[in-house]
Amino acid sequence: MDRPAAVSRVLIYVFVLNLIVAFAKIALGAISGAVSVLSDGFHSLTDSGSNIVALVGVRIAAQPPDREHPYGHRKFETMASVGILVFLLLVLVEVLWSAVERLQRPASPTIDAISFVVMGSTLAINIAVVWYERRAGKRLSSEVLIADAHHTQSDILTSITVILALAGVRLGYPLLDPIAAVVVAVFIGFACWEIFQDTIRILADRIVLAPDQIRRVVQTVPEVLGCHQIRSRGPSDHVFVDLHIWMDPSMRLDEAHRVSHVVKDRLMTTYPQIKDAVIHIEPPPK
Repeated sequence: MDRPAAVSRVLIYVFVLNLIVAFAKIALGAISGAVSVLSDGFHSLTDSGSNIVALVGVRIAAQPPDREHPYGHRKFETMASVGILVFLLLVLVEVLWSAVERLQRPASPTIDAISFVVMGSTLAINIAVVWYERRAGKRLSSEVLIADAHHTQSDILTSITVILALAGVRLGYPLLDPIAAVVVAVFIGFACWEIFQDTIRILADRIVLAPDQIRRVVQTVPEVLGCHQIRSRGPSDHVFVDLHIWMDPSMRLDEAHRVSHVVKDRLMTTYPQIKDAVIHIEPPPK
């Protein structure tokens, strides 16, 4: 199975599990009146929505390069990660709004043993999803899977917080319910920051491979006298490199061209994540 199909399969499995978790929490929150559980349920529902955004992004990113997109469509997957970030920001606003309303108008939710069973079960599912999705993301070098795992990881922390809050409500401290909703918002905000850092690195063309790493490979070709102006950009698994190599001025053009292809092949063999390398030939500086 090729990479886009493998990423899509993981997202479909995760989507189904996230949907089950979200509906279970929303139903429990509506029945019990616990704003923390309801907020956590809407948070989980955005997991399913972000899975759909990611699936669309992966399908588009799998398209080959064309005349209008000579570098391919790989960044559409990164843009899907931005879609996940937008979903999280919307949930963050909704959770904070619900928590403030409950703090202004306190109410005691109905908490029983079923509440803890439902929250414990959804917590176990979330832990399994994060482990599975993060492992698949590293294996497939997919930032959209890793970003989505970050999103689901915040569900684990929020679910633990909500379970503790429900225990406090059961002991007679109903104020812990909206306070837990605020803590949920903090976890969501942290997940937003992590995804923002990952996506901005790619969209801003931050360096991917250190120049010294590339230089060491280039200098293994005997005919090359040196190199400079080394640049790299793109996602970690879809890197573009360009650099200048110094050649003997007396070398024939066809020979210098052959050597440049040796350099390119050696770079792409050493670093398989390099999809293309543009090499400029020039004499060494005087």
